[in-house]
Amino acid sequence: MFNEKFKKKYALTDKGLDNTKKGAFWTVIVNLIMMAGMGILYFLMEKFIKTLTLNEKLPNIWPFVGMTVVFVVLSFITHLEQYRTTYGLVYDEVKGTRISLAERMRKLPLGYFGKRDLADLTETIMGDVNRLEHVWSHCLGYLYGAYISTAIIAVMLFIYDWRMAIACLWGVPVAFILLFKSRDISKRNSEKLKMDAVSVSDGIQELIENIREIRAVNREEQYLNQLYKKIDRHEKTNIYGELVTGLFVNGASVIMRLGVATTILTGASLVLSGRIDFMLMFLFLMVITRVYAPFDQSLALIAEMFMSQVSANRLNELYDTPTAEGVNEFKPQGHNISFENVSFAYDNHQVLNDVSFTVKEGEVTALVGPSGSGKSTCARLAARLWDVSSGKIKVGGVDISTVDPEVLLGDYSMVFQDVVLFDDTVMENIRLGKHNASDEEVFAAAKAANCDEFVNKMPQGYKTHIGENGAKLSGGERQRISIARALLKDAPIVLLDEATASLDVENESKVQEALSHLLSGKTVLVIAHRMRTVEAADKIIVLKDGKVAEEGTPDELYENKNSIFRHMTDLQAESAAWRL
Repeated sequence: MFNEKFKKKYALTDKGLDNTKKGAFWTVIVNLIMMAGMGILYFLMEKFIKTLTLNEKLPNIWPFVGMTVVFVVLSFITHLEQYRTTYGLVYDEVKGTRISLAERMRKLPLGYFGKRDLADLTETIMGDVNRLEHVWSHCLGYLYGAYISTAIIAVMLFIYDWRMAIACLWGVPVAFILLFKSRDISKRNSEKLKMDAVSVSDGIQELIENIREIRAVNREEQYLNQLYKKIDRHEKTNIYGELVTGLFVNGASVIMRLGVATTILTGASLVLSGRIDFMLMFLFLMVITRVYAPFDQSLALIAEMFMSQVSANRLNELYDTPTAEGVNEFKPQGHNISFENVSFAYDNHQVLNDVSFTVKEGEVTALVGPSGSGKSTCARLAARLWDVSSGKIKVGGVDISTVDPEVLLGDYSMVFQDVVLFDDTVMENIRLGKHNASDEEVFAAAKAANCDEFVNKMPQGYKTHIGENGAKLSGGERQRISIARALLKDAPIVLLDEATASLDVENESKVQEALSHLLSGKTVLVIAHRMRTVEAADKIIVLKDGKVAEEGTPDELYENKNSIFRHMTDLQAESAAWRL
């Protein structure tokens, strides 16, 4: 139970917990060996004082030389092992943590990413892990090792003399009580600091991503001023946090160091009254030079340990978010997609309510309807990018909620209006559809998608780098690369979400020609706003307010004078005629 709470508190893995225990163990050994060094010095001084006061002969120095050599060797070995367990192993833990976070995010439903922006997630993976790395390596092992070793030394000191032990050690618990009292203040400030840091990252990302639009409306100065304000707020929060932390840490350090004064005063009083001898006082004075040393580094970082709780909570939120799990086998009987009484809510907002329809294999089924009716949501649910709130979606009779999403998506090709491309060559962007595809297969898919027309005009053809998210390409060119990628994958199910909505007439006709190669013989679900793009569909499903309002062929729906489909078709035709 303690282990699980400790892991949760500091966002540690099982390996990280084991490393922390090793670090604490070797810190205890190092502290006890360093205290043993004080013991060697004490016994040597005791022999010399007896020689001076009792006229005893000089002690044999070689045993002390031998003990010193042993002390130096043991000190070197234990310090080396302490460094390895508190730093070396922890850095492996950091690498493992980042990889596990990436693996976790890979398995999270895409709905989760709609709730968290990119800057926030980046801050978690980089900033939060960095902060925890410092705590794992510099604080946990040292601090808990210091607790244990100080407790052992305290017991030994109380055995020697309880009065001197109290005088020596009273500052330690008082200093830590003061620090722990500051924990709530540190936590609140850390939460605000994290929010300000994410705000700055958001501002920088937004400015870079939208620089063209900002310049187009001549708003550079306003946006920069907003960003400066965010940076100033973050800086002020940081300075305030450092100031408060410094006051508490330095206050605790001063209180702890007052133990030196009380040790001297108590020891002098007891020596003068004859209740202890000078050598016992000398022993405690030597001990006190080492008893605070284990806390020197930890004391300065304990406030950071308190602040790290916010980072640990953010990591735990990722770890605690349910992943989309399922079996690693998908063997459907055909590829009909069936929605059976499907409902879906996003952030307590009901998007779909008791939706049922079937997308048949070998047919093109179009989803149309007013904006916000749930069309795109249906497409994402069909590919299990999100999980339904209630009801079932089946592909070939298999409930897709029982199948691992990565296995399931092997049977899907998706072409969306917002194409995502990588800062790589045309060739490699198309090859994403099938990672082991030969160059010849890529060329064939590109030709079928009408990519040759513009790629052959590029300086290096298919080896031309297209910039971040295809910045060097037009909208139609980016869309055709996306279709080529889907063609290369050659999956039995194709989802098209507004694939031609933002294109001009010329590019739309070229993309439609490319799509005709992609859709042949597949299970096709098309999302469209333009009614003329779905005129050739085998079946049309009209959604309104998250429900199936109408269903049938384009001709059947248009024949009904009161149908939503006819109203939308006529309205768009009138709009097109007015523009002409």
